[in-house]
Amino acid sequence: MNNIRPKLTTVWRIAAPYFSSEDKWAGRGLLAAVIAIELAIVGINVLLNQWNARFYNALQERNWDNFVSEIIYFSVLATVFIVLAVYQLYLNQWLQIRWRRWMTAQYLSDWLHQANHYRMQLQGDAADNPDQRMTDDVKLFVDRTLNIGVGLLSSIVTIASFVTILWGLSNAAPLHMFGQDYPIPGYLVWGALIYSILGTILTHLIGWPLVGIDFRQQQYEADFRFNLVRVRENSEQIALLDGEQAERERLMVRFGRVVENWLAIMNRTKKITAFTASYNQASVIFPYVLVAPAYFAEKIQLGGMMQTASAFSNVQGALSFFITIYRQLAEWQAVVNRLDGFEAGIVAARELATRDDRIHVTEAGDGAIDLKGLVLRLPNGTPLVNASGLSLRKGERTLMTGPSGSGKSTLFRAIAGIWPFGTGSITIPAGATMMMLPQRPYFPTGSLRGAIEYPAKEGTFTDAQIADALEQVGLPRLASQLGEHGHWNRTLSLGEQQRLGLTRALLHTPQYLFLDEATASLDEPSEAALYQLLEKKLPATTIVSIGHRSTLDAFHQRNIVLARDGDRFALQKGKSVAAS
Repeated sequence: MNNIRPKLTTVWRIAAPYFSSEDKWAGRGLLAAVIAIELAIVGINVLLNQWNARFYNALQERNWDNFVSEIIYFSVLATVFIVLAVYQLYLNQWLQIRWRRWMTAQYLSDWLHQANHYRMQLQGDAADNPDQRMTDDVKLFVDRTLNIGVGLLSSIVTIASFVTILWGLSNAAPLHMFGQDYPIPGYLVWGALIYSILGTILTHLIGWPLVGIDFRQQQYEADFRFNLVRVRENSEQIALLDGEQAERERLMVRFGRVVENWLAIMNRTKKITAFTASYNQASVIFPYVLVAPAYFAEKIQLGGMMQTASAFSNVQGALSFFITIYRQLAEWQAVVNRLDGFEAGIVAARELATRDDRIHVTEAGDGAIDLKGLVLRLPNGTPLVNASGLSLRKGERTLMTGPSGSGKSTLFRAIAGIWPFGTGSITIPAGATMMMLPQRPYFPTGSLRGAIEYPAKEGTFTDAQIADALEQVGLPRLASQLGEHGHWNRTLSLGEQQRLGLTRALLHTPQYLFLDEATASLDEPSEAALYQLLEKKLPATTIVSIGHRSTLDAFHQRNIVLARDGDRFALQKGKSVAAS
């Protein structure tokens, strides 16, 4: 593998935190047990190698007593081996699920920490498909890291154990060719070494493209899966637009990439499999070719030849470790690259929220929300809106208007603290509670009660409180469905979703409520009734609305207009405050 040291550094950075976490003792204990069992299995293999010599000698000598005793000895070793193999797998899987649970929790925490997930999207989401990173990639990373790591350790110990045996057998059965002995010290060891080195080099030359191909395969698979989910989530719009044919074509283009890349994997796998299969088959006969002349020259017994073949096979197999796991190794490297990219994306999003040239949101006092020197920019640095000097006074209702793309929604995002692009400061009263309701509110899949109470924990409000709020917003029929589970963004109309969003506001009673066209899908009488409800039920709440209907003026105490001012939008002078 190219650049092995940086890759191992990356693996260590991803893997090591678990073994220093709050679950470290369980993790370390399970890892130590897995390693100890692997070493014990290597020890059994050494004993079986020695058994080979005695057993086949007993066969050659037709010694019944020795034959029976060796069968019993083998049965004991086999029983111990089976028990160790079963518990090694069990403990390995136990370690895997604990390690995976910890990594998943950490990634979820980092990804969802203070809108990191949103900022990662703003930066183009370099770590695409985070769902794949936290499911398939974490699972594969834990599995491959353990299997490759333990396998490598086993190979090293096997080499150390069997090289001594093979060296001694080389001296006991010298290389015999053309009727003569050639006393080459450890010739069997050198034969295994040369055979394995040549095989490893050729395997790498044939198989190294698999790393990049595997990486792309995971990308294409994730992209295809993501777009399938998008179709499912937007099935109504697709059906209304008769867009099934267009979606089918788009999906088949993406699946075509999956197929094309898979064919590349097939082609490369065929080549590497042809070589490794040939290599492994040749390795079965190779030790016999080396030692058979000595056997037929009666330099060694049958047991010695079989022990030599077994020892050679163990050494050669250990030295050929990278050949036998090359396919897994390529997949593992691709997984490491993806997790590294995901972590880098999280770090970049975190740095975006802490760099000096950002919008600073602070809590101070108990007055208004004040915007000072605030200039919002697009992610590419283009100025968007100048909102300096805006003050959202406590208890006041403000309507914000302006053309589409003038930065109204982005201003809400900046006040919420999730839009980092720009300069200036936003001061929010200490301890103030805010709620943002967009045009299409979010409802998590699950019970209707949990969807309404979000982001509070389910059960925060009583059934009576929820039923009363539903009655007031015009959705009394839903009071009997609080325990039902569903995908509420799909099963409810957009108008019903907006009413349900306002139900959430009535229950949470935020001190600052921001409505981003949150009633735009309702007719004007219904919208007016809901604004009157908010005025009655939330008299102390500061309400800031984005809307385009002139009828909204009657429910707000002032109107802030964003208008074009050179290369950006700004609060229009002379119209920034207008009494209703």
